[in-house]
Amino acid sequence: MPAVAWAGLFFLAPLVLLLVYSFASTDFLTYEIRFDWTTRNYTSVFEGIYLDAIFRSLLLSVGATVACLLIGFPVAYTIARAKGRWQLVLLLAVMVPFWTSFVVRTYGLFNVIGDSGPLADVLQTLGLVEGSIHLLFTPLGVGIGIVYSYLPLMILPLYVALERIDPALLDAANDLGAPPRHVLRRVILPLALPGIVAGCVLVGIPATGEYVIPQILGGGKTLMVGNVIANQFLGIGDYPFGSALAIVLTVIVMVVLVALRSRGGRAEEEAA
Repeated sequence: MPAVAWAGLFFLAPLVLLLVYSFASTDFLTYEIRFDWTTRNYTSVFEGIYLDAIFRSLLLSVGATVACLLIGFPVAYTIARAKGRWQLVLLLAVMVPFWTSFVVRTYGLFNVIGDSGPLADVLQTLGLVEGSIHLLFTPLGVGIGIVYSYLPLMILPLYVALERIDPALLDAANDLGAPPRHVLRRVILPLALPGIVAGCVLVGIPATGEYVIPQILGGGKTLMVGNVIANQFLGIGDYPFGSALAIVLTVIVMVVLVALRSRGGRAEEEAA
């Protein structure tokens, strides 16, 4: 009962409050909120700039999640197969960024990917680019920020899943003549699928509603739905429309979460 009461007070009650406000309307002359139970806020969500922000958030979230998976999988596999002290050192290297404030790390990346930052200097020295790279205040720069910030959340669950794989299974596959790509596709990936699903949830869900990264690296030019919602509450003062946006985002996230959880549950049953 204490756990249920805690969840109800800090999770369900705010959601119910958002739902109630989403059917209200705001008088912009007096900024008075009228609970007239209108659906106009929801119809406005799927118009113009707001729909673009939702699609942009989903695309950036999916792209960043895929990038984290492609980068994180070999890193996690290397850590899982490391021995003794080296494994501890590699795990520590993954977790060290969490010791620094999220905002501080994002501002640090702001300087790294800036037009005259270290990344531009390295690329110019190698002759890969000419002039400025112009990553700041673009969707690509925001995507890089999301990948950088959330990559450890992909690596850690992948490491847990890969570390549980019995090395004897890999040896058996090699002894039976399976080439490395078949070992990866038919042995490692199916057994690591629960970790892949968990990593995609941990990265994709918060990345969809990300606010800090597009605010700093996007400079207000790359709007994601989190920035639009914050602007409705803190800038315009239109609480009902901001609540409708938040409810729509919550529904989208819940649908994706249920689908991933269902796939992850089937993967665990198959692995068992």
